[in-house]
Amino acid sequence: MKKYFLYITAITFAASACNKQLDLRPSDYIDPEGAYQNVEDVNQGLLGAYSILSYYSSIRYTSLITDENMLPSENSTGSGFATHRWQYDGSFLHDAWKDNYIAIDRLNRALSASRKVAVLPSQHEALAQYQGELLALRAYCHLELVRNFAEKYEPAAMGVPYMDSSYIGKPARLSFGQTMAKINEDLAAAKGLIPGGFDDRTRITKAAVSALQARVALYEKNWDNAITFATEAITALPLATRTQFPQIWKDNSTAEVFWKLKRVTGDEEIGGFYTQAGFLDNPAGRRVYYAASYKLTNLFDKVNDIRFSSYITIDPGRLAAGNVPNVVVKYIGANASASNLVDVKLLRTGEMYLIRAEAYAEKTQPGLAADDLNNLRAARIAGYVPQTFADKAAIIAAVYTERFKELAFEGHRHFDLRRRDMNISRNPQDAVNALGAVLLTPNDAEYVFPIPNSELRANPNMKQNPGYVNK
Repeated sequence: MKKYFLYITAITFAASACNKQLDLRPSDYIDPEGAYQNVEDVNQGLLGAYSILSYYSSIRYTSLITDENMLPSENSTGSGFATHRWQYDGSFLHDAWKDNYIAIDRLNRALSASRKVAVLPSQHEALAQYQGELLALRAYCHLELVRNFAEKYEPAAMGVPYMDSSYIGKPARLSFGQTMAKINEDLAAAKGLIPGGFDDRTRITKAAVSALQARVALYEKNWDNAITFATEAITALPLATRTQFPQIWKDNSTAEVFWKLKRVTGDEEIGGFYTQAGFLDNPAGRRVYYAASYKLTNLFDKVNDIRFSSYITIDPGRLAAGNVPNVVVKYIGANASASNLVDVKLLRTGEMYLIRAEAYAEKTQPGLAADDLNNLRAARIAGYVPQTFADKAAIIAAVYTERFKELAFEGHRHFDLRRRDMNISRNPQDAVNALGAVLLTPNDAEYVFPIPNSELRANPNMKQNPGYVNK
């Protein structure tokens, strides 16, 4: 009899994961009842959950379906084509679904065990920190799930099951509002447990919790909380300088990075989604798999904006050869032997300025909104002259344009459009290989990712997003 794997009740457990820098892979899977004997075992279980997360679940698919990239003719791999062309249905198993729920299961097992292990007097602070990270990471994983799979970002719309324990069951979807409330509960609890002096950027710190709370508030349209938590985050970690900014993407600087996924040899290579390895050393002999869209590229001040040269290069030689010249270099690192292997940046100060600017605009405080937007631009664009904005609509439109540029290829564009029910609209020049996938509206089923049909078959309490036919 054919059996289907229910990811939200995944029972695998990482017994050993990695060291502090996440540079080892899980080596075994054992019964968790015997896995946790002491505080360090809790840490290993926590790192096992961190190790599940990847750019596949946080960036890849959101980049594929939006207007920030395009499919060049030279890409003959077939990878991601159906998603880019909006041809998916319920048979599509999004990595965000399986990876986040597997990570959540590991987190719940470690969190439960953390309340029972023997603790030496000198270990209480460390245990509290691990418990705080477990709660914060559980909140983050659920936020990724709700960003991808919520019916709408409205209180009564269908959200996702919130798994706060590890058990084999058949949970139903909570509402979006209920899901966000539980995320907020976990983050508030985490914040009281993680010490302020803890500053490992490959793990969730107290400042990273503030940044996550600001992001949650943005999706809830809780503008007061968005301002409060974004301010906490900005105070804790200022913007990178123009000198530091390009080095963030080479892994030579952690400026303004609250949290990143440490990637080491053997991990997935985020740069390989966009370009063939070794591209910068041999542009003529390497392929571009997904290129920066003309729609995005043309928004930048290509001369003065440090983001443009950090994210994209225009290669005239490729254009002369009949290829798309807009090459994504954001994730090409400094290590020539593994050029596409870099850490995945998940939370940055630049995002916090844009969250706060949007919140100030919604609170009818245009001067403060303009200050945040202008300060961010001044940090990125040489010779920038501050601008004024006619009204609330104008500044929100400006914030959205800035999010498109500032957060390009970081896994936000799809969700930003969804937050205001805006179309995904590709320029004809960017859709030459999209087979007609030019306009995706909020009324189209594919505007929201489907719950995997395998999950629906395993769990009769699970409901599909509107417009998809269960198979």
